[in-house]
Amino acid sequence: MNLQDHIRIVPNFPKEGINFYDISTLLKHPAAWRLAVSRLCTMAEAYQPDLIMGIESRGFLVAAPMAHEMGIGFGMIRKKGKLPGATLSHKYSLEYGEDEIEIQPDLVPAGARVVIVDDLLATGGTMHASEELIHKSGAKVIANLAIIELEGLDGRAKLNSSFEALLNCPA
Repeated sequence: MNLQDHIRIVPNFPKEGINFYDISTLLKHPAAWRLAVSRLCTMAEAYQPDLIMGIESRGFLVAAPMAHEMGIGFGMIRKKGKLPGATLSHKYSLEYGEDEIEIQPDLVPAGARVVIVDDLLATGGTMHASEELIHKSGAKVIANLAIIELEGLDGRAKLNSSFEALLNCPA
């Protein structure tokens, strides 16, 4: 089964000249979705992680079923102000400004082997910031995974740990 056949491309969204890769159509198709999660689990298992961390918000959709299938914990990397209790945060630069992400540090054990998951890797800014945040917690990022990597944006070059994607698509 070709997973790319189950991903809708929405041209000129969110702005002119950008193609949006919509995984909603993948989620809608049970066999394709199971295959995507299974293939990502196989990739992740090679790294022997203790924890799968998903990046808000579509990364949650991918990482949570992976962690469930692998029998390991799942954690959330969220935008600032979305998590209750004590948080550990990391500010990072975007093309036009700054953003900040957070985790609940008591849920990320020091020394844990972490795989970070998102639906898509574009420029690599958020995934790299997620690596930095996990590092601040005392855990170790051993790999980054995504369903889609956008070609030509060189996002993987920003990452400190290995990166794998199921699909490579034009930006």
